[in-house]
Amino acid sequence: MVTPDRKPAPAVSAGDGPPEQWHRVLTLLAAVSLFIGTRTIWSQAAGHRLAVAAVISLCYASILVCGVLALVVRRGRALARVDLCVLATGVTLVLCAWAMNHKGGDEAVLTTQAARALVAGDPVYGQPWPWLFGHGIALTPTMDGGYDYTYGYPPLAPLLTAPLLWIGHGGAPATAMATGALVVGAVVLWRMLPTPWRPAATMACLGFSFLPMYGRQGYPAILALALLIPVMVRWPRIGRGGRLGGAGIARAACLGAACAAQQLPWFVTPFLLAGLYAVRRGELGPRGAAGVLLRLAGVAGTVWLLINTYFIVREPGTWLGGIALPLTQGAVIHGQGLVGISLYLTDGSDRLDWYGHASMLLAAGLLALFVLFVRRLGPAAAVLPWCAFFLATRSQDGYYLMMTPLWLAAAVTAPLSEFAGAWQPRPRWSAGARRRPARIAAAVLVVVPALASATAAATGTPPLDMRVTSVRHATSPTARTATTNTATTTASTAVASMTLRVENTGDSDLTPHFTLTTGQGMDSYWMIEKGPRTLSAHTTVVYELRPPTGEFRLPRPGVRIRLRAFTAKPQTLSSADVGPALRASSRTPSR
Repeated sequence: MVTPDRKPAPAVSAGDGPPEQWHRVLTLLAAVSLFIGTRTIWSQAAGHRLAVAAVISLCYASILVCGVLALVVRRGRALARVDLCVLATGVTLVLCAWAMNHKGGDEAVLTTQAARALVAGDPVYGQPWPWLFGHGIALTPTMDGGYDYTYGYPPLAPLLTAPLLWIGHGGAPATAMATGALVVGAVVLWRMLPTPWRPAATMACLGFSFLPMYGRQGYPAILALALLIPVMVRWPRIGRGGRLGGAGIARAACLGAACAAQQLPWFVTPFLLAGLYAVRRGELGPRGAAGVLLRLAGVAGTVWLLINTYFIVREPGTWLGGIALPLTQGAVIHGQGLVGISLYLTDGSDRLDWYGHASMLLAAGLLALFVLFVRRLGPAAAVLPWCAFFLATRSQDGYYLMMTPLWLAAAVTAPLSEFAGAWQPRPRWSAGARRRPARIAAAVLVVVPALASATAAATGTPPLDMRVTSVRHATSPTARTATTNTATTTASTAVASMTLRVENTGDSDLTPHFTLTTGQGMDSYWMIEKGPRTLSAHTTVVYELRPPTGEFRLPRPGVRIRLRAFTAKPQTLSSADVGPALRASSRTPSR
């Protein structure tokens, strides 16, 4: 019975009633999102995989039909069936894309090689596999002038890839594992969401082509995402009433497995645990909340330990170094975050370490803010952890993109109302009339260290002043002019070597490693033919450099060519635009 002072709840699109218009729009958008990237796969298949092309054509028809039905069906139950058809179409397209592109990238070949080493009884961690790279497989340059050829993730992905080694060579087994995990995660999220919101799961996991692309690259983070999905859905209700129950134990096991698959779950876990403690403490008191949290952490820790036990016993030192590798490898700065200031807007910085410090300080500051204001920030537990990566030395957008389905799960199933009774700490300084100003001051203070560190990194100055003094070009073949019968030799657009005048303007001795770049990312380091390994402070020397492949092809006019010099201790970057010098010399005829 509806009381006079309350209005009836709005109808939902789950039964025999008419569906809400926003549900129709979500279904339509989910269908539209499947168009993105599909034509490229169809074009590939039409040349030599006609069966795959035919299946994709049927998926086009399915998208069109679902688009029509989304707007005309009269019952919520019928629209739910349309949602299921859209999901099935998305899964089919993802599998077709994998059938056409399943070789994978560096993540896939490393995971597959780790699985092969595991099956053969060989060590998995700390083992360089340089033969896997090249031929389209990207390298990860490090600040010390080398490259990382080792596997640097927790072991669950190789364990799950090992049974799939029969699929093929290269990274295909790892891409199959990651793509399969994505499909399973999408289905689980679709099933766990309320019926009207299910099209959003299809969009977030299978639409727009970006997550399927990461699956085809074999990223272990996709496996971690799939395991985190059941954890994130309705996560504030875990342990309600003081009991985990079967569902809570299963979610705790998924959390432990996710942490054993990739490092990104390590950053979201503290937010989930802190938020869960606050919600349960508001319901059960401090002792009851601590009991729930300990049982949850115990199950998750046990699962994590079981997955890692073999490696802890067999290779404890290299295992520990391997799972911590992304934090310690010293890879060159890269990404779409704040490091872009030092990479593209200025000529570098002598304080690159402070980007890393800023990232960790921001993560700690955001966690403190989350605890202080959990009633307001609780729904953002799935998003806040990734803000810290914007300040990191490796701030690639994949860190955000691959976890976006968790954002959806939290937005739909963990609304603000779930945190209305959550416990929040109340320090003495936050009480009384000055409560609001004190809270604002606290919010500012916890992020100030991160902002100060980021400012220090971005405003650093490049320690090396570099100038190109001479360039030797690869000699081009003899060419005949159109007006005479005489042969003339001209300078090639390929650089065979170049000589630099380098001044160390800083107070520290530096060991520079040089490369030329023509866009985002880093090319291979050049070899030093002449010049000291270590450049003393306040000295000027001459370096002669040679490209790693024998020659460096100049790009088309208008492309920016940057000479970069990295040092590891301390971490610094010095850059200089050398395009004009290289192009001017290439226009000078050689004798």
